[in-house]
Amino acid sequence: MPTHETPLNVRPPPDKELVDIAEYVLNYEITSLEAYETARLCLMDSIGCAVLALRFPECRKMLGPYIPGSFIPNGARVPGTKFELDPVTAAFNIGTMIRWLDYNDTWLAAEWGHPSDNLGAILAVADWISRRNVANGLKPLKIRDVLTAMIKAYEIQGVMALENAFNKKGLDHVILVKLASTAVTTALLGGTKEQIINAISNVWVDLGPLRTYRHAPNTGSRKSWAAGDATSRGVFLAIQAIRGEMGYPSVLTAPKWGFYDRIWNGERFRFQRPYSSYVMENILFKVSYPAEFHAQTAVEAAIKLHPLVKDKLDEIERIEIITQEAGVRIIDKRGPLYNPADRDHCIQYMTAIGLIFGNLTAEDYEDERASDPRIDELREKMVVKEDPLYTKYYHDPDKRAIPNSVQVFFKDGTSTERVEVLYPIGHRRRRDEALPLLEEKFKHNMLTRFPEHRVEELLKLFKSPETLEEMPVHLFMEKLVF
Repeated sequence: MPTHETPLNVRPPPDKELVDIAEYVLNYEITSLEAYETARLCLMDSIGCAVLALRFPECRKMLGPYIPGSFIPNGARVPGTKFELDPVTAAFNIGTMIRWLDYNDTWLAAEWGHPSDNLGAILAVADWISRRNVANGLKPLKIRDVLTAMIKAYEIQGVMALENAFNKKGLDHVILVKLASTAVTTALLGGTKEQIINAISNVWVDLGPLRTYRHAPNTGSRKSWAAGDATSRGVFLAIQAIRGEMGYPSVLTAPKWGFYDRIWNGERFRFQRPYSSYVMENILFKVSYPAEFHAQTAVEAAIKLHPLVKDKLDEIERIEIITQEAGVRIIDKRGPLYNPADRDHCIQYMTAIGLIFGNLTAEDYEDERASDPRIDELREKMVVKEDPLYTKYYHDPDKRAIPNSVQVFFKDGTSTERVEVLYPIGHRRRRDEALPLLEEKFKHNMLTRFPEHRVEELLKLFKSPETLEEMPVHLFMEKLVF
């Protein structure tokens, strides 16, 4: 006879959180024109970021097939290369390229992240499906399908992030990339509601990596390929579910062994809003500076101050940076900076570059630029403080601000004005201002790899929404082959 302590082995219905995602992916109709318009810009911007990353040897060494020289017939293409890979490997390649320079779009909330990381999975799977379909006399997917998958992936990742701080549990935000990539690619592959639930249940069984590689004293290059790893794992889990691999219905709520009891202190996820198209409509673009987003407005403020301080650097006594709580927690960093990954997560370093040079580019994180002694001299004079009002604006769903201010004080007792920037140029409130700059950013990034006539052809395509949306995915990806 079992005792009262012996659990009854009855398989429960799937957790509501899993069901909600599966039903959203399969059944929710996106009607927001703004969401599709923004998704088009996100696709353009992400491809440009990916191509620009190919300039950097540390990124290129991560790319290609795991077995050199291997080739997949009708495989998924990787923009800016000649690689044709299986969709899992292609997702890693594309996701790593998009994320490498910390220049792709961003979402900030209780958890932060970069929803365009999911394009690794979406583009790889959509290209692979389309090429396979055409080879078998079937219809390919269209870019409209890619944009729809993007909107839904952004929404899953972003809505989960609004109230649930994985970083406070030591888990990296790419767990949400894996969740969103798994959900939408299972649907792209023709998965049923049950198969999507099975697939995303395995995401929670997997958990995710620790944030160790994002923080001193261990900051390192894994933070540049962690999203590629997550989005490719999403494709793997999706394919396994389509093959019939089982899921774990109470992976979140199971007593003792479920996610909530083991990781979340027995609490459940909190949700501020149902899944719709809110995240895509409010996404943040890194328009001008490849800076960790909590520092974007600090860099903008520093660049405004550049003309006033560039000839008086030796006369500076101190520099005050006022930021939000998240900015203090993530990127307030003193002491040596050992590599580009260390530097692009240091608000003092990024602000110093803006003050000294009046700009910030990806090259500014490399060793050559970092060897300029003026950078560390200014860093030593910086004080970083939280303004509780900035933190309030940051979390306010009606504002979604990312405020910073910078003020420079000189040895003679004078000072500059306190330059405050509440909303970065990539914010929804500044979208009209950002649009021509996003197009210029795309053009500049693509010209690092492609001839001008091809770049102009692609830009014209992105500026023609109806033509773009009707284009078969495999023909679109063909245009990106180097």
